[in-house]
Order: sequence, then structure tokens, then C-alpha cells
Amino acid sequence: MTTPSPVFISTATLHTLFTHKSLINHLQFYLPSFTSTIESPLRHAHQTGPSTSLLLMPSWSCSPSLPYIGIKLVTYHPNNSTQNLPGVHASYVLFNSITGQTLATMDATELTVYRTACTSALASKFLSRQDSETLLMIGAGTLAPHLIKAHLTVRPSLKKVIVWNRTVDKAKKMIENLQSEGGFEGVCFESNDCLEEVVGLGDIVSCATNSETPLVKGEKLKEGAHLDLVGSFKHSMRECDDKALKRGKVFVDNEAALVEAGELVGAFERGVITRDEIAGDLLELIKGEKNGRTNAEEITVFKSVGSAVVDLLTAQLAYETYIKNHQILVN
Repeated sequence: MTTPSPVFISTATLHTLFTHKSLINHLQFYLPSFTSTIESPLRHAHQTGPSTSLLLMPSWSCSPSLPYIGIKLVTYHPNNSTQNLPGVHASYVLFNSITGQTLATMDATELTVYRTACTSALASKFLSRQDSETLLMIGAGTLAPHLIKAHLTVRPSLKKVIVWNRTVDKAKKMIENLQSEGGFEGVCFESNDCLEEVVGLGDIVSCATNSETPLVKGEKLKEGAHLDLVGSFKHSMRECDDKALKRGKVFVDNEAALVEAGELVGAFERGVITRDEIAGDLLELIKGEKNGRTNAEEITVFKSVGSAVVDLLTAQLAYETYIKNHQILVN
């Protein structure tokens, strides 16, 4: 048996292997089929210095139809900003689960932003109104352009994108970059420095920030809005207030959100909502086991914290597309 040489999939190559649309479709098809066959233990976190850490996020498939083991390796060095370097670096390593051979290493930072944005957009297919016209993007970091593209993919009815960021110039710069890429015919972009003024305009409100104080006030959300919460991943972080959760029909990407997301953990502790009031998770929405939006007036909320299952399925699509493309080039 020939041993395949491990491949390295760079950031630039990753962009050529899938689009937001193809990844959304891939997740919608594969999540119901393989979630129950994928093992993903709790992530390992190790302190490597006074302010630095190493995170290990393994997962593996027990199905021969998905013969992969994967692990995401993440280093967190917050002081890198003083050297003009990112604070987070990540790699994803994919193995063959039958032979144990290394198949590929790829840029997990880009992999993660793609899968995060596509998870939000997939939920939006079930939770946002089909006639949504205005997307409010809160935050202008690395994730924001991907969230905008992914939401536009599933809701082509969107005609306006408003971007709010604490630093207005950063929002304007991101809009310029997106417009220079093209592909947004019929969509107008604008930045706004008054969040309270624009929250009520959003048919879809997507948040990707590290805020520890609530940015979205529930009383400001319009009837029929869909609130997409991506940023928080620890108890001290909150992108919306309790009123937003109380007014909304709340879904999560997976059960980890119930113990990791600051908005939900805090709301449970304060007795604002109970765990039993969480309407369901993404898998239940896809499988039709839980109803998403049932009328045009209700407010829906989706809180995601990410999962190793989605990481593995995203790496699968990247690797299999790479191999297929390479074989075409060879032949």
C-alpha cells in the first residue's frame, strides 16, 4: 500500500476549496448523518506562560464513511499586539482514522472563521425571515466579512448591510475592502456610529465581538428580527442583555453553549430564562425535530460557541476538494 504524502493547505489555497455556499450545504447534509458518530471530548487548555495558553480540540469519526481523526491546535499570546502579530495562531491536523496516517495540515484560523460564519448562516435559514432586507453587523473584526457573505448567501433578499464598530474607521475600512472584492450587486453598505439608533433596523442582527457589556438591548429589537450571537465564549462576555433573550425564541449550535456562553449562563443564574426554555439546537432544526421560525413577528436568537464536530466536517470538505482538484490537475 502506498503511503500518501501529507499535504499542507495554506490560507490562500483554502479560499479556493470552498465558498460559504458550498460549506453551508455541506454542513446541512453531513451534520444529521455523522454528528452521532463523531466523538469530541472537552477541549484541553494548558497554561504555557503567565498570559499564554495552548488549546487542543480533538475529534474523531467512528464511521468508516467518514474515516477521519482531527485536532485543532491553538496558541493564545495576547501580548503579540506589541509586535504587530495576531494574538491567536491555529493549525488543524487531519489523520486517516483507519490507518492513523497524517493526511493534511491546514490553517485553522481561516477554517474556523469559515465554519463559524456558515454555522450562523445555516441557522439563519431556519430562523430569519425569508424577506429579510437589512443586516446589521456588529463588529468589524476577522469574522465580520465572513458573516456578511454567509448571511447574504442564505438570504438573497438582503438589500442593505449596516456595520457598527467601536472604531468607526475600522467599519468603514472593512466596507471598502468588501466592495473592492465585488459580488454584492444590489446590496448597499453603510457604517453607523450610533448602535442604539440602528439596532431596531436590523431584520438580522449579527454580533461578533469580545464585549463584556451587552451591546444589543432587547427592547430595541424590531418584531420579527433574528439575533445571531457569535462572539462570547466565556462567562464574562455578553453581546446582548437579558431582555433580548426573554423576548426571543432561543436556539444554540450545541449543548456546550449552555455552559460556556456568558449571555446564557448569566441569564440562567439570574432566573431570566431556564435551560428548559432553550428551544433547540442546530441539529434539531436541520432534522426538523424542532420548529424554527413559525411566524413573521417572533424574535429568534441563535447563540453559537463552535464545535469540534463542525471543525472536522469543514476540514473534510477542504481535504477532499483539495485531493479531487489535485487529481484533476495530474490527469
